[in-house]
Amino acid sequence: MMFKQTQYSIHSGRIAAVEVGDAKTADVSVVFIHGWLDNAASFFSIMQELAEVAPQLHLCAIDLPGHGLSEHKNGSNFYPFHDYIDDFCQLSLNFSANKLVIVGHSLGALVASCYSAAFPEHVDGLIQIEGYAPLAESAAESVARIRQGVMSRQRLRKKPQRGYDDISQAIERRSMANHINPELIAPIVERGIKQVDGKWHWRHDVQLKSESLYRMSPQHAAEIINAIQCPHRLILGEHGFQSLKQHRNISEQNSPETFTVSGGHHCHLEQPEQVAELIFGVVNKI
Repeated sequence: MMFKQTQYSIHSGRIAAVEVGDAKTADVSVVFIHGWLDNAASFFSIMQELAEVAPQLHLCAIDLPGHGLSEHKNGSNFYPFHDYIDDFCQLSLNFSANKLVIVGHSLGALVASCYSAAFPEHVDGLIQIEGYAPLAESAAESVARIRQGVMSRQRLRKKPQRGYDDISQAIERRSMANHINPELIAPIVERGIKQVDGKWHWRHDVQLKSESLYRMSPQHAAEIINAIQCPHRLILGEHGFQSLKQHRNISEQNSPETFTVSGGHHCHLEQPEQVAELIFGVVNKI
């Protein structure tokens, strides 16, 4: 199957994407939003599975700004979470004639929940993988959050950038960090790395690694989940982030259908066929 390498312009720069099918002729667009420091390759195996069972769909996996092949934002930008919602809103205008299903993993799942809540008229289905409501904490943590966030920016400005002698070293490092087989994480690494002066360096903007200066309260996060109106599924990895198993109870009014599959935080890479079936189940509902 051939993936098309495409790009879209938003106000802050160019967004790179990988697509299957035709947005102009398809009734449904499934748009995939990856996790922090990942990229569109996170969804290649799922897109292959979906294209086989439903060739009529338009599938589009994006690189968020500062990730993969997308442009970095300007030098003073530290990628605050809410800006991703605006970025996605601009991108989604390209698919406005279609029914829209959003699939988000980790950070992408949090962005997807906020967009789905704020613009329910534009979202026909939501699938979240190892991510649910936006990260939230008590207001009592707000001062420490500001301090930690500012100090993390200062550390990043001083930190030297070191490369790898061989791409296999980068794959091994991500494999160990994400507790996943090297061959499964390799496509993400290959899309997210480049060779400069004989060394391999990550493409992502280093400023993505700064800590947030602000997080919502649990009450804010619950209101967002309560505002989601479309068919909604949450997919958790059996050995994924354990906090999500409690965090999904943040809302008593509006709980998604929840499924657990074997694997860790990147369970969609480990079980692409099963996850694709769960996504297709939402597509069928609309």
